[in-house]
Amino acid sequence: MNLKNTEKLINIMSRLRRPEDGCSWDLKQDFISLIPYTIEEAYEVADAAEREDMDDLRSELGDLLLQVVFYSQMAKEEKLFDFEQVAESICEKLIVRHPHIFADAVFNTDEERAQAWEDAKERERAAKPKVDETASVLDGIAKNLPALVQCEKLQDRAASHGFDWKEPEPVFDKVLEELDEVKEAWQSGDQAHIQEEIGDLLLVAVNLARHLKVNPEIALKESNKKFSGRFQYIEQQVSQSGRVLRDCELDELDKYWDEAKVALKKN
Repeated sequence: MNLKNTEKLINIMSRLRRPEDGCSWDLKQDFISLIPYTIEEAYEVADAAEREDMDDLRSELGDLLLQVVFYSQMAKEEKLFDFEQVAESICEKLIVRHPHIFADAVFNTDEERAQAWEDAKERERAAKPKVDETASVLDGIAKNLPALVQCEKLQDRAASHGFDWKEPEPVFDKVLEELDEVKEAWQSGDQAHIQEEIGDLLLVAVNLARHLKVNPEIALKESNKKFSGRFQYIEQQVSQSGRVLRDCELDELDKYWDEAKVALKKN
């Protein structure tokens, strides 16, 4: 890393926040107002990485780094912490959470390594001052994560404390059980109950993905791309016939869907 550029970035942010002659937009921001921009930048980093556009990824990582520097500058102004302390904090975490690299620990499996990581995080949480006697092992999982990601993290945390099935088989049974409950709720006509049971079905589907060692967020993204590609194939076929989708019967659209599954698999 070119430390001069890091220092330059920190100095630029400090200049933008200078009360007497800084940027009016930067000056009016606070920890809360920056949240949507931080989330947006994180998604743009993920998008560039998925597209494997390295030039764009470099640029988007810079935008995300700016968010870190922005928060750090505001914290420095309030005498809370600064960028150097942020960097120090993550350095300490990485060393503690990698005892097989920086100490003499030995892990024989990925499961042992993952459990050691969770144990280290648990010790970090336990070391924090207690502000609530009702503290939970689930504390610290961000409330504003996308629901699918949050669901996986909640279940991972619970599993690290023994609340989980040991094998995938019972999870398959639970998926079928929840699906039956969705159908019963639908037959009842109670919309609130339907929503509740759909939520339970999605939760256990995420649990199944975990047991099968599949990242549910990535799996759903891939299925979304697959759906989009097949649907666009249907649109093309209908357009070539001089019609619009609503002119077609579902059976015809289903036929195009099956064609798309074959055609797009070849590409």
